[in-house]
Amino acid sequence: MTPARPPVRPARLDPGHYEPARVPPEVRCLAGTPDTLAVGRPGKVGLLELAFERVGDRTELTGHYQKSPLQITRPLYFDPARPDLAVTFLMSTGGGVLQADRLRTDLHCGADTAVHLTTQAATKVHRMEHDYATQLVHLTAGPRAYVEYLPEPVIPFAGSRLYQRTVLTVDPSATVLAGETVLAGRLARGERHAYRVFAADLEARRPDGELLALDTVRLLPAATPGGGVTGPAVLAGHDVMSTLYVLSPLAPAARIADVLHTALAPLGDRGPLYGVSTLPGECGAWLRLLGPDTRSCAAALRAAWDAVRRELIGAPAPELRKT
Repeated sequence: MTPARPPVRPARLDPGHYEPARVPPEVRCLAGTPDTLAVGRPGKVGLLELAFERVGDRTELTGHYQKSPLQITRPLYFDPARPDLAVTFLMSTGGGVLQADRLRTDLHCGADTAVHLTTQAATKVHRMEHDYATQLVHLTAGPRAYVEYLPEPVIPFAGSRLYQRTVLTVDPSATVLAGETVLAGRLARGERHAYRVFAADLEARRPDGELLALDTVRLLPAATPGGGVTGPAVLAGHDVMSTLYVLSPLAPAARIADVLHTALAPLGDRGPLYGVSTLPGECGAWLRLLGPDTRSCAAALRAAWDAVRRELIGAPAPELRKT
């Protein structure tokens, strides 16, 4: 019998590699030919591929490919409680995400690795008059890996159109903390929900493809008269939405949910509105919070991150200074 051949991976600059396999109809209907640089032209496709492996007593970056505008800093080791943890800042050489941009990031964290991944600054999504932009993130956590993926917020400017897809492939023995935050717009300028569409999907899967959880966000301010995202079942009067997903076998799902709730309960009326529940299949728990400003939401998200970290690995969240 002829052995089965592994799937052929498209070349990096093949559209099959950097284009999403499926774009939501709310975004796809805006496809067009820009009057500036079109999809696939130089500078419009950003690629980043990172591979981390356990080497000796710490995690090392063993594979690295980047194509502007995406790049990184070298891994840093400044967490006093986890000196093996490779802290890596994801960066962009551009001023933000522009129309017809196609961005893809692949992050492979091997067995027994410890990795913290974050962005240098918020992701600014600029006005778009033609077409849309996409941002794909594929994160794989191998056996017994501990991975934190906590990027800074996405800020959709007036008239912007973005589809963001994050796929987490998590070994049953691995732990992944993944966060996402989106703002209503440039709040300091009084800009709120003036973007055309913000669509995001987050999938959590096992290495065999088993779907653990799927979180779908579709924000279309002009979908209904008066704004389609300000109703009581969506964002209501809030300007910031943050989510933290915790997938881990290091504690029961109910215990993780209790830790998240306990971390935020002291904030009371001073803090953002939030909800916590376990994920399907008892694979972990998740938190979603809505708040009036970035400072209060960032503080709440950090409190949750710190509490979960202490519960799962017995270490507090380190200070990350990005300014």
